[in-house]
Amino acid sequence: MAIATDTLERVAFAALAEDVGEGDVTTDATVAEDALGTADIVLREPADYAGLGVVEAVFRALDPELRFERLVDEGATVTGSNRVARVSGPERAILTGERTALNFLGRLSGIATLTRRYVDAVSGTGAAILDTRKTTPGMRVLEKHAVATGGGRNHRFGLDDGVLVKDNHLRAAGSVAAAVERVRAATPLPVEVECDTLDQVSEALDAGVDAILLDNMSLAELRAAVALAKGRARLEASGGVTLDTVLAIAETGVDEISVGALTHSARSLDVSLELS
Repeated sequence: MAIATDTLERVAFAALAEDVGEGDVTTDATVAEDALGTADIVLREPADYAGLGVVEAVFRALDPELRFERLVDEGATVTGSNRVARVSGPERAILTGERTALNFLGRLSGIATLTRRYVDAVSGTGAAILDTRKTTPGMRVLEKHAVATGGGRNHRFGLDDGVLVKDNHLRAAGSVAAAVERVRAATPLPVEVECDTLDQVSEALDAGVDAILLDNMSLAELRAAVALAKGRARLEASGGVTLDTVLAIAETGVDEISVGALTHSARSLDVSLELS
């Protein structure tokens, strides 16, 4: 998925405002105003890397004349320590943008790399790996881009582009049937309902839903839900999914597996900027 330039610029400016404030006092004191330089951006561990778009936006926000060269295609698998980009121009801009740029690259590459591990774990089963809305506020579009870069699929981006009737919605509406009826009257979007039990799965199927989120079900319950719903609704398994459990879940026959850990628990990778 491509990210619009104005979105990258908005995120970059917000991050720089937080980090730089009224100015980089250390760099301004130690680096001559007219000094020029070149720096390599290095990933120091194996990774599926992501985020060079926003990294470039960070440096260009500080000086639009900086030269930014991508040395590896977005989403490429990097083995070991590897240069992924080079930035040339005023040294003050390079050093001021260093930490913000590396924070983005390490975070987003960590998400892409973790996603790839989940995708590889279920290879051949037919199940897709989905992300969730458990993202860092203000960074959702970047984090979901990183998931897609790692081979995962994006679930809804926000509350306005997809229907997911969850347990609290069901309590408020009174029943699965009532909730589905109200949603159908309000929007043409496909309807997905969260179900905790097989009885709820049957209710949702009878209500004609398009998809069912099977929340925290055992493997036996997942297999039973697959048998009930075959050809009638798309099934998404969710709830505490880990790399140790994801294959067994996929082998039950569900269509999708949503994993909040892709974005809320991915480790930032080891990245650096080296001025030459």
